[in-house]
Amino acid sequence: MSPENPPVNKKQRVSSKSEENDDIPTPEITESNHVNLTSHANVFGVDPIPISWGHPDPKVRGPVICTVRHSSQRNAIGAHSGSYCIYTGLAVAAGKLNPDYVPNLKLTSPVFKIGPYDSWSDPKKISAMDPFGHLTTQHFSGYLEKGFDIRPTIAVTKAHIDLPECREAIANGRLKPDGKILLPTGQSICSKAAVEPVWYLPEVARRFGCTESTLRQSIFRMTNGMYPELITRPDIKIFLPPIGGLTIYIWGDPDTIPDEDIELTCRVHDECNGSDVFGSDICTCRPYLTHAIEECIKTAQRGGCGIVIYFRKEGRSLGEVTKYLVYNTRKRQEGGDSAENYFNCTEQVAGVQDTRFQALMPDPLHFLGVTKIHNFISMSDMKYNAIVSTGIEIVNRVEIPKELVPDDAQVEITAKVYHGYNAGEAYKGIDEDELKNTKGREYNYGAQAKTAIVDDIASD
Repeated sequence: MSPENPPVNKKQRVSSKSEENDDIPTPEITESNHVNLTSHANVFGVDPIPISWGHPDPKVRGPVICTVRHSSQRNAIGAHSGSYCIYTGLAVAAGKLNPDYVPNLKLTSPVFKIGPYDSWSDPKKISAMDPFGHLTTQHFSGYLEKGFDIRPTIAVTKAHIDLPECREAIANGRLKPDGKILLPTGQSICSKAAVEPVWYLPEVARRFGCTESTLRQSIFRMTNGMYPELITRPDIKIFLPPIGGLTIYIWGDPDTIPDEDIELTCRVHDECNGSDVFGSDICTCRPYLTHAIEECIKTAQRGGCGIVIYFRKEGRSLGEVTKYLVYNTRKRQEGGDSAENYFNCTEQVAGVQDTRFQALMPDPLHFLGVTKIHNFISMSDMKYNAIVSTGIEIVNRVEIPKELVPDDAQVEITAKVYHGYNAGEAYKGIDEDELKNTKGREYNYGAQAKTAIVDDIASD
């Protein structure tokens, strides 16, 4: 068995006056063929780079180091790329990736500016992402020059978004191309940022109302011991969890976001592959998302700014397999799919109605400098309460237009409004009778439709 502390090679320092006077240590490079099951605090050879989460000066705060090349100096548990880190392991196993490879970050800097804002130094506002995660080459260049392998956890770029709903809105006159925000082709021009989760465990624990020790033990247990350092390294407070991240889409000038006098439209959207990508009509996810994008474009054209934050929280963070099992339960239960039992079916399969909780959700809003949202394109009470509890003002809550709700999604919208979602003007009056009477499509609708066609042919 390998010794507890991995062998390291100290990189030869280049003699220069600037390096002799700086406080950046020499990187210790871990041999790629070494296997270390875990590490422990306060033992010989373990010397993590100090990190002071919440400090406004990034050089004092320190970089997040979570790569495999610096085992003794890592100051974070986990791995980069979230759940995709497993594919990195596969690439190494297949001989396609050199485990000692260090990325060339020379041309990767952000294409537009974000921050810094006061919220970046407040752990109660940002502890689920690294606010300096996109500024690796700017603020931590000294570490990179010395040979440290430090990876960005945020990438900032621009894009053209091409949605058929936007082309339809142009044809119907709801949207008008201006050549700046919206092109005649229906493409909209936006700025965007991809964000990997970076958790500061003490604050995450506070938000969930538990001790840091309880949080660490719960994650360790429910991942079947995947991260032993959650238990053996209480000195390391940063964790890069193996979960999906988020993407921020911005229409208009990002510099206007902190200005409370300039209109800001926003939707926080949780991933739904079946609806968002493939158009499944059992929920309102895609129509609500595309409606929000349309409203963001209109706001940007009025001189304001529109934001959509897209979280990878498939199936209320229960996963797509669980979600489909719930669909089957809903359709097969006695009496068929009903709004009355909508939430009960999820709890019957998963043991809980929802694991998104939203306690960490407002962080990207604070990252962008948001203090006031004029138009919040959401009916969710959980999202609304999570946002306003962190000090962000929401002026208007905008419900999905009734005409955009698919027939089979009436069960979802009725159940949600009855149980506390913001009804707005469109959904006022949903009572217990409507809850009991709202039914979804039968599970074997395809067979019924085929029989009906055969009967029609026979009758002709």
